[in-house]
Amino acid sequence: MSLTLRLSPFPSPPQNHLKFTFKPHPPKPRIYSPSKFRFLPIVKAANDNSEHLPASPTKPRWENVLSTAASLYPLYVTVGGIVACLKPSTYAWFVKRGPTSYSLSLGMIMLAMGLTLELKDFLNLFIQRPLSILFGCVAQYTIMPTFGYVISKALGLSPSLSVGLILLACCPGGAASNVVTYIARGDVPLSTVMTVCTTLGAVILTPLLTMILAGTYVPVDAIGLSISTLQVVVAPILLGSYIQSSLPFVVKIITPFAPLFAVLASSLLACSVFSGNVVCFKSSMVNASLASDASLIDRLLSLLSGELGVVILSVLLLHFAGFFVGYISAAICRFREPERRAISIEVYAS
Repeated sequence: MSLTLRLSPFPSPPQNHLKFTFKPHPPKPRIYSPSKFRFLPIVKAANDNSEHLPASPTKPRWENVLSTAASLYPLYVTVGGIVACLKPSTYAWFVKRGPTSYSLSLGMIMLAMGLTLELKDFLNLFIQRPLSILFGCVAQYTIMPTFGYVISKALGLSPSLSVGLILLACCPGGAASNVVTYIARGDVPLSTVMTVCTTLGAVILTPLLTMILAGTYVPVDAIGLSISTLQVVVAPILLGSYIQSSLPFVVKIITPFAPLFAVLASSLLACSVFSGNVVCFKSSMVNASLASDASLIDRLLSLLSGELGVVILSVLLLHFAGFFVGYISAAICRFREPERRAISIEVYAS
């Protein structure tokens, strides 16, 4: 409380009186530390709809299991690669039906990806973020070809191997990059559009860059490549997006299984191609064993220390450089994290 001195005048006799009044101060609000109540539950009134956002619905347990299974793409490829090394004939049924089996599998992968996307995602990408598409395509045809040329010169590859490495670096990314982008929680629409644009651009850019960097002209069937791109990439994605908007109830049932199907199909494609290379590798080892009486480990080390080891090292360096530099360049240009992942994956997946 406070003490106040007030002078009160009177008409007669004039004199001053001292008057004391006591005015109590309003009580100060007590501030409680939040730490004292951090263990208390937050109670929200039924009619309170101010700042609290509604909680997102929890996914069923079986959907979480499917999502976890779809994220194990490296495990599937590793196990499939081991099977291909031990018994390459496991994938013979798939290889013998190529290239139809490969095209059909790629189309089904892109259809599964299309079921998870909407047409408005692609329209918004072209309208709002055209620079993302342009940057990704430019990065694809500058980063990888440059490193392909530098690595071939640094490792002293033979002319035939140099042409092969540079040609690999000048090729666009495939459908597997879209699956990997989905698993990595990247920008799937951007990855898909980059796949289409870089594949169509390969009609001109792949022969041109190979001619400039390797001095060898590699002809590309422009009409065949364009038709294949429309059949394998564009049409399945558009069909999947159309089904999503037309039959939402059916898509709601299929969508949880689509990513896992795409991952398994992509793993089958990779392992079947690898099985064919294993057959060639084993034939090389047989030829080496006929010419030498060394043990199996010595023959394997001799192969890896020779031209084969240089090829493996050059391919690993090329893809690592493409992934790392693609991500760093996208980060320097201040793209969002999902865009960085999509661009880096698309660049190194050539």
